[in-house]
Amino acid sequence: MAEDFASLDAMRRALAPALAEAAVWDGWTEAAARSAAEAKGIDPDAAAFAFKGGAMTMIAAWVHAIDDAMAAALPSEQLAAMKIRERIRALIQFRLDAATPHKEALRRALAIMAMPQNAAKALKLGWSSADAMWRLAGDTATDYNHYTKRLTLGSIYAATLAVFAEDQSEGHADTRAFLDRRIDGVMRFEKAKAQLLRPRDETFSVTRLLGRLRYPSR
Repeated sequence: MAEDFASLDAMRRALAPALAEAAVWDGWTEAAARSAAEAKGIDPDAAAFAFKGGAMTMIAAWVHAIDDAMAAALPSEQLAAMKIRERIRALIQFRLDAATPHKEALRRALAIMAMPQNAAKALKLGWSSADAMWRLAGDTATDYNHYTKRLTLGSIYAATLAVFAEDQSEGHADTRAFLDRRIDGVMRFEKAKAQLLRPRDETFSVTRLLGRLRYPSR
C-alpha cells in the first residue's frame, strides 16, 4: 500500500535508498525514480513528479537521506566521548559505508555533479553535508571558523569520495589511508594556526625575554 507523505521532500527521502539502487542500472533518470517507486509501492507518476527537477534533485535526496541516517546512527552524545579527529573520521566513514552498495550510482552522481551547470548545486550540497557532520561533531563556532571548518571538511570529503569511487583495494584500505592522511594534515594545520593566533601574552617573545634578562624582576 502506498504511503501518505507530508511533503514531496518526505517522499524523496523515503525513495532515496531504492533510487540509489535503481541508479546503478538506470542512472539518475526518471526511469530510476519510477523503478524505485514501484519497489516501495508508491505511485510512479507521483515519484516522477517529485523528481521533476532531474538528476541533481535525485542525488540531493540521496545525500540528505544519508545525512538523516548518519544523525540517527551517530548522535552527538555518542561522538562526544571521542577525540575530534575520531569524530570526523567516524562520520565520513559512515557515509562511505552507506554508499558502498551503490558505488556505480556514486560514480554517476559524481560525474553529474562535476558538470559546470551543476557546480553551484553541488557546492551547496557539499556544504550541507559538511555542516551536518560538524554539528554532530559538536562544533558551535559562529565566527569565521564556522565557515573555514566547513570548507575544509567539504574538501576532505569530496576528495575522499573521489578516491573511494575508484578504490578496488580490499576493504577500501586505500581510501581509509587517504582519509587518515588528510585528517592528520588538517589537524596539524589547525594546531599550528591555533599557536599562531594565540594571544600575544601567551606566545614566546624574544623581546620580552631579553627585557627580563636585562631588567630581572626583584
